[in-house]
Amino acid sequence: MNTISRFLSVSAVAALASFGAHADEADASQYALKFETQRTRAEVAAEAATVVKTRSIHPAGSLALAYQSTADRTTVRAAIAEAMRKGEISSGEF
Repeated sequence: MNTISRFLSVSAVAALASFGAHADEADASQYALKFETQRTRAEVAAEAATVVKTRSIHPAGSLALAYQSTADRTTVRAAIAEAMRKGEISSGEF
């Protein structure tokens, strides 16, 4: 019994001592990539400014900006009123 308890206590101390060998930085900084560039900060800022000016909020291939109406507001309202009188379009609730 004494041999088993001595063996278990030695193995427990060895296990606790091995945890210190595995300690490392919490942020894993040893895996961080390091870049060396030839561009200056001003060049990068100038490029970023031109990208902002050329960006669009509409997705590529969208027809949102393709249609430009030439109709006048009063003409459209008159056409809607005429279509409602003729019963071509509905109005209100059913």
